[in-house]
Amino acid sequence: MPRYALLLEYDGSNYVGWQRQDNGASVQSVLEDAAARLAGGAPVECVTAGRTDAGVHAEAQVVALELPRELSPAALREALNFHLKPHPVVVLRVALAAAGWHPRFSAIGRSYRYRILNRRPRPALLARRVWHVQAPLDAAAMQAAAQSLLGRHDFSSFRAAACQAKSPVRTLDRLDVVRSGELVEIVADARSFLHHQVRNIVGTLKLVGDGRWEVGRVAAVLAACDRRVAGPTAPAAGLSLIGVRYQVDPFGSAAPITLHTP
Repeated sequence: MPRYALLLEYDGSNYVGWQRQDNGASVQSVLEDAAARLAGGAPVECVTAGRTDAGVHAEAQVVALELPRELSPAALREALNFHLKPHPVVVLRVALAAAGWHPRFSAIGRSYRYRILNRRPRPALLARRVWHVQAPLDAAAMQAAAQSLLGRHDFSSFRAAACQAKSPVRTLDRLDVVRSGELVEIVADARSFLHHQVRNIVGTLKLVGDGRWEVGRVAAVLAACDRRVAGPTAPAAGLSLIGVRYQVDPFGSAAPITLHTP
């Protein structure tokens, strides 16, 4: 059967996450149901580069799926998008997948962006896409604290209790905090992340930004390897998967998929 690589964007606000579950609609179930319409009603299973949590969004999620008949990439994109209506899930690009390619195991990097709306009035247009923080945040202090987390470390202090990863050790390649007007954006790059790692880091950096913690405390929290000493988990709404990198772009360009930057 022909196998395809898909690039998706979606608003995760009303989903239980990427993965199909019994307790509500998931992005996976919506996509697989749309694909089944192109397979004569037969079940279609897809595999993803990263299983986003409930309420988390994606601007560049990568997925693989197989169909019993071959369609051109352009025709498949249009057909899937037709059957995905009115769900806020859209196929941006489609390509025939190369032999041996896997959206998760072939990936060499992932990038997430977290957005904080830092102002007194509540959000209207960005209501489901940001964490609304009213207290003024010192983005420069947050950036300084973030640099202590770069590199290869035991990130147990920023790991969810339900995390199923075999090891808490990860290498954080980038962690930047930048203010743009009322928005404070945190961008994190790594080969892979622990469950809730980015949201737990953001919740901790926010304590530095609002002045409750000194910059140096974040390094001490990392060294403690104890989730209880870190900050709270930031809300899911502010988090988006914004890129997945591969040695060879599965969509056929000469360069890997470019990660977004703030």
